Amino acid sequence: MILKQLRLSRHISQEQLAQMSGLNVRTIQRIESGHNASVESLKCLAAALDVDVTTLNQETFMIDKHTNDWQRLPLFLKIWFWLNLLQVRPERNTAKRAEIMSHCAGFIFCCLGLVNEAALAGGLIMLGVAYFYSMLKWQGDKYGIWYETEAAANTST
Repeated sequence: MILKQLRLSRHISQEQLAQMSGLNVRTIQRIESGHNASVESLKCLAAALDVDVTTLNQETFMIDKHTNDWQRLPLFLKIWFWLNLLQVRPERNTAKRAEIMSHCAGFIFCCLGLVNEAALAGGLIMLGVAYFYSMLKWQGDKYGIWYETEAAANTST
């Protein structure tokens, strides 16, 4: 459940959330630790945080480093997760945008490299970054790491 992330992103303590929602602090602690919540509790929390109940029921994306899924990932994907270059919920569109921006910046800097050697070096680095994101997209497709929002899923159908 995503309750703790929502609470922390709003800089609210468990005690404050308990007051806002009318629930017991211990109930919030149990829900945040992974226990199931009643529909009534979820409605109270959703109202207090100004989100839909469905938002509270979303699973958080975490990779357990002891599972086979983690063991199968190539080293450079593990490094990307470690450096947090992938979002908590990595989206393919984000990687695609980064790749396109890197290609455009690389092309522009390479053109500027006709008059400035440092710009050429920067352009080549940006083209390398674009290739890096291209590899990320390919590996993300291969291992199915992408998280699709409802809007992205609706536009792809």
